[in-house]
Amino acid sequence: MSVTDALTSRRSHPRLSEPAPDDAELLALIEAAASAPDHGRLRPWRLIVLRGSGREKLGEAMAADRPLTERPRQLAKALRAPLLVSIVFCPVTGSKVPRWEQLSTIASIVYGLSLALHGHGYASIWRTGDLLSAPSVRGFLDLAPAEELLGWLFVGTPSDGQAPGPRPVIDMVTKVAFHDER
Repeated sequence: MSVTDALTSRRSHPRLSEPAPDDAELLALIEAAASAPDHGRLRPWRLIVLRGSGREKLGEAMAADRPLTERPRQLAKALRAPLLVSIVFCPVTGSKVPRWEQLSTIASIVYGLSLALHGHGYASIWRTGDLLSAPSVRGFLDLAPAEELLGWLFVGTPSDGQAPGPRPVIDMVTKVAFHDER
């Protein structure tokens, strides 16, 4: 698959099932994605991979601070894919590299990982929500006070075997301006 084909055909898939990449394949894809721009080579990120009972424990952490009526739904959230990659931003303070640029690094890595997964026949969706800052979730993931959870990349194979519908067309004339000063 060409890079252009991967860019134009990748879609987020909300329903995922087995198979997911094994640890060795996932690590190779993460290594490729980590070639994203990283000014100063700060590596202001880390990823926490959850499978099996790790997903169940995350679901328990998600449900911990919720009303009893919401707990079953929260427990189920972490089981929507066979593999979850927790996306952790680790800003480096005291660097000349601004925070926004460090944040761009991890966003680029996650997008690169989603493209690499797509190119290898897997699917993913980046999920966020109000649980990113929940003390029980932060505690389960053992996040340092300065670290920020940016969500989870849910990974697997599309459950229904169908790709989401076509991407809406963007009117590039309204988004791109050319200034030619020749």
